[in-house]
Amino acid sequence: MAQFTNQARLSYNDTVINSNIAVGEILEVLSGSKTALSDNYAIGDDVTYVISVVNSGSTAVSGITVTDDLGAYDLGPLLPPATLYPLTYVDGSVRLFINGVLQPTPTVLSTTPLSFGGITLPANSNLILVYEASVNEFAPLGTDGTIVNTATVTGTGITTPVEVSETVRAAAEPNLTIIKSIEPIPIAENGRVTYTFVIQNYGNTAADATANAIVEDTFDPLLSDLVVSFNGAAWTEPANYTYNDATGEFATVAGQITVPAATYTQDPDTGVQIVTPGVSTLTVTGTI
Repeated sequence: MAQFTNQARLSYNDTVINSNIAVGEILEVLSGSKTALSDNYAIGDDVTYVISVVNSGSTAVSGITVTDDLGAYDLGPLLPPATLYPLTYVDGSVRLFINGVLQPTPTVLSTTPLSFGGITLPANSNLILVYEASVNEFAPLGTDGTIVNTATVTGTGITTPVEVSETVRAAAEPNLTIIKSIEPIPIAENGRVTYTFVIQNYGNTAADATANAIVEDTFDPLLSDLVVSFNGAAWTEPANYTYNDATGEFATVAGQITVPAATYTQDPDTGVQIVTPGVSTLTVTGTI
């Protein structure tokens, strides 16, 4: 409950007397909560947010506006400081339910920050507002990265806005890609060919042995007299890989492929998160 105080003053002749201080309380009829349907995020993910608002009063509340700061934070030391929004509203994703019944789509008043309007909540009722926001290039990606997202609910006759907040954390996991190349091109018959596999990790956590990463390939044409290396170190069969010279099937042993975590820096001028992936290289050389 919000408290308020009031004091009167009595004047007569040349005398001024103050009354006692009266204390009152305002019963807040709106309450709310906010939930993200996923605890973690990665760049490009869509996060679904659910805002619940309850009107426990005996009269309807009109003119309700819900404003979401989209995780806004300031980038220093720019002057004036720049406000960055690590979330981007997914256009057309909003849904409004009152007492569980789908309502007409609320008006999107602005997208940065995000604001919905034109909502009326009847007495003794609840509303649920569901919408999606995409994680963009301003989102912190390190293992300690978080997006703290706060929404404010206001309405006609509501003296104290309702604030609801939710925190999601950067996913602590590897995020691997692989690129394969061949050289030389062209290759002479009975010549030696080298396949190079560049494995990149865009995640904030190293892909260590427990990730059980495996590279598999089927060489066609078949290779013989294989020479295999990983990050410049010679590999042997079957400790590090297996190869079937009758079928051309090649596979690394689970856990032998490891890739360091990416590193992240934030451009001081634009605020964009710059990702430098961790890299490991596997090479396989053989005779065609």
